[in-house]
Amino acid sequence: MTSVAIITGIGGQDGRYLAELLLQKGYRVHGIIRPGGASAKSIAEQIELPNSAATLDSNSPRLQIHAIDLLDQRQLRTLIEQTQPTEYYHLAAMSCVPKSWEDPIGCAEANSLTTAHALEIIRLIDPSIRFCQAGSSEMFGRPITSPQSELTPFRPRNPYASSKVMSHHLTCNYREQYRLFACNTILFNHESPRRSLDFVSRKITSAVAKIKLGIQTELRMGNLEAERDWGFAGDYVEAMWLSLQQDKPDDFVIGTGIARKVADMVQFAFACAGLDPEKHVVIDPAFLRPEHGCKLVADPSKANRTLNWKPKIAFQDMLKMMVAADIQRTEQQTAHPNKKSQDRFAA
Repeated sequence: MTSVAIITGIGGQDGRYLAELLLQKGYRVHGIIRPGGASAKSIAEQIELPNSAATLDSNSPRLQIHAIDLLDQRQLRTLIEQTQPTEYYHLAAMSCVPKSWEDPIGCAEANSLTTAHALEIIRLIDPSIRFCQAGSSEMFGRPITSPQSELTPFRPRNPYASSKVMSHHLTCNYREQYRLFACNTILFNHESPRRSLDFVSRKITSAVAKIKLGIQTELRMGNLEAERDWGFAGDYVEAMWLSLQQDKPDDFVIGTGIARKVADMVQFAFACAGLDPEKHVVIDPAFLRPEHGCKLVADPSKANRTLNWKPKIAFQDMLKMMVAADIQRTEQQTAHPNKKSQDRFAA
């Protein structure tokens, strides 16, 4: 029997890597995107079959893209009834912290109510569907202990983190109250060439590419001493999949367990392009943010032990990949300024 998965937010970094992983494993994948956003055709064209130059289209029986409003219970229920998934990965979210302050209500709806709708529909239609909620290290906020494990108290400090905490607890509630196979994966920072420019990693690697090609001369940064736990997105989606292959549902912290400074990321990204960061990096007070409490770094020992999961791509290799992709992307955009890039860079 072929496994069938629904992936919300399939157009994002994690959604695309997860779709490729599941397709490689023989799944049929139904991806959900926002109405009015990118077309189903453009999203399908960005998803590649691993170890193959072939791509799928939006009409493939193995991959189908659906533009639906996740807050519309009728639309979501109809899709679940028609596709009969065995697994449901909830990745769709408003994921940019500054934007969550600009629209906290929209953030709560996108990140929390969509989780409630999905869990309730699964409970009513088919409680055997396995559910994975993608959480965030932002939920720990300003932690009082480090590293952070599944037992570390949440202390959210922004609307995005608060909405993710609600989704986490809803997932636990439905697991305990209705015996759903519902898992939380608490994902620490994970990057790739597909990362949005809203995030510091792509801000750095994109600037490195433009400096290398003579398009700009400086990178303006804030606190280079801030520390985070950075891993590769392709590794982290494998942890999501593994969480749904276990005998019992549970919650898992996913990270490398290694804290690195923003300065380390800057230094290595510039080195990848043969550049000296001291000649180009400018500290801008406008980007400075205070660091509070203990540093955010994962304790992934439970995932290591229970899921037999460990990250495969090293921090340095991830940055090499990102810088190379941004240089290629920038070259293409410079050569064809009126042609929109397909952004199909992958590991």
